[in-house]
Amino acid sequence: MRPRYIAYCRTSTDNQRDEKTIDLQVNDLMKFAEKHDLEIIEWFKDDGISGGLENRPALLRMMKFLETEMDIKGVIIYKLDRLARDLYIQEGLIKELTKLGKEVLSTLEPDLGSNDPFRKAFRQMLGVFAEFEKAMITLRMKNGRNSAVAKGGWHGGQIYGYDTRNGQLFINENEALIVRRIYHLKRYMRSTPSKIAKILNKENIPTKRKTTKWHSLTIRNILTNPIYRGTIRYNNQNYHGRHQSIIS
Repeated sequence: MRPRYIAYCRTSTDNQRDEKTIDLQVNDLMKFAEKHDLEIIEWFKDDGISGGLENRPALLRMMKFLETEMDIKGVIIYKLDRLARDLYIQEGLIKELTKLGKEVLSTLEPDLGSNDPFRKAFRQMLGVFAEFEKAMITLRMKNGRNSAVAKGGWHGGQIYGYDTRNGQLFINENEALIVRRIYHLKRYMRSTPSKIAKILNKENIPTKRKTTKWHSLTIRNILTNPIYRGTIRYNNQNYHGRHQSIIS
């Protein structure tokens, strides 16, 4: 099975020749993925957008997506300055993605893990200054997620077993049957996540995106997500949700 990644592209309103157009970035990213035998399952594109983090809608969607998709290994970009031109913001975003357990691959910078002493020193500085944290708060608040979660609402993104409408979760009865079956297979049949994934794939049970297969990490995420018992986990904290639980 090929490692699964998402791709992020960005152009700003100026210096297009230096940045490459979105289509050229997409072409290079596809070549990179093919060369390294990686699967790109989702694309996020900020085209012709400059400014701070709060003005980057595709970046916002990407971060939300990665919070719920546990089996994605990381993000592929054309070049680090597509994340941001500012080194401080670059390193801050890499740090945020690392917190989510995701790596960043660049087609032009081969070693972002980096033993470069300058970048290592810069990463240490991130622990001292609070500007980036403020920027991330602005990014999150742009979509009203913090306040919504505190009130028991959903902070965005798809979740298997539920449909979303106006910031609320509603049980998808067909998917809820599969969620309950996954819990039954684990609890009473002692099936491993890998075995459960094989069973669902063999029976052609569709995933949320319909076009992808079940993976052991996806099953594990469902089994460990408190949302199915009525609790919303956000930023390592649990909140009582307003949605109906699927598992009692």
